[in-house]
Amino acid sequence: MQNSQLIKTNLGAISASLYVSFQLISNVLSTKIALLPFVNLATDAGTLLYPLTFTLRDFVHKTLGKKRSRQIVVLAGLINLVMALLFLLVAKLTPDASWQFQDAFEKILLPVWRITLASVISQVVSELVDTEIFSWVYKKYSDVTAVLVSNTIALIVDSLVFSFLAFLGQLPLSVVFQIIVSNILIKFVMSVISSPVVKAVPRQVPVESI
Repeated sequence: MQNSQLIKTNLGAISASLYVSFQLISNVLSTKIALLPFVNLATDAGTLLYPLTFTLRDFVHKTLGKKRSRQIVVLAGLINLVMALLFLLVAKLTPDASWQFQDAFEKILLPVWRITLASVISQVVSELVDTEIFSWVYKKYSDVTAVLVSNTIALIVDSLVFSFLAFLGQLPLSVVFQIIVSNILIKFVMSVISSPVVKAVPRQVPVESI
């Protein structure tokens, strides 16, 4: 009972921590372009995890309020930039003669810089859109409706901005469009599946703060 109460009390902090962590992991995973099973659409692998950040952001919004939710969105963007910068700096270090993976390190992790920059821009734009729409719909309708409406609009904005900034010019245009479509599909399905969970999260701030 005590542990359950502790988790409930710290739900905002837990949600914020997972949100930032999933952002970082998704940007690294996005360096791989994979084929989506069954539909054979190209997709960046980070999209398999990234949609959960929308729901986690809604958890933060509901437990910590709009102002802190915005702060965490911006903080996540800054931490992502620091991660990408560290990859660049570490890549410049002279590798030890016994370590044979410098080329692999650069090929896998240096593209994270462009992906991270695209992610930060799309994340800030889409998440702020999500926050405003969630706030407006939540006050008029229900939790689930607010999540579905805000996430749907935000995920379309996010997919378009991210895919063009991250891959245009690097991949064929047809592949970029496939990534956009697969991004929207995956994020929408994940949003529909996860949206009822938000209702189970107890609101911990006044409605006026959401």
